[in-house]
Amino acid sequence: MKGIFILFWKLEECLDATDFTPLMTKQEQHLLVHLDTPKRMGVLAKEMASLPSTITGAADNLEKKNFLERQRDPDDRRAWLLSLTQSGMETRSKMLTQGAEMFREISGLSADETERFAELATKARTTILQHGIPEGMMK
Repeated sequence: MKGIFILFWKLEECLDATDFTPLMTKQEQHLLVHLDTPKRMGVLAKEMASLPSTITGAADNLEKKNFLERQRDPDDRRAWLLSLTQSGMETRSKMLTQGAEMFREISGLSADETERFAELATKARTTILQHGIPEGMMK
């Protein structure tokens, strides 16, 4: 348990020190990471354990920064999809690359160990979320 807490705190510390221009809030950064494909805001809210109004605010800010755009959902013309612009895709890619490098550096895990850790963490996340969203995620 101590290792998990220390890893979390160190990752938070490193992410807080990372400079993304223009600056983004943590919510905006999380939204970019979750937008691997165009998604409806309700889907993003569920994935991110956030209120739809929180997603709307973050999306508005990212749209102003030219990182994402809204498009009509072809399956339901009443709904909107959020999708990344070219700038958003480049920034997301940079964030993921820096995050992976940061993780390997602070964890001391090899590429193979990191891949295995990611598989195990995904399994744990899936199992935990099957029983409901933990209260701490909703803050």
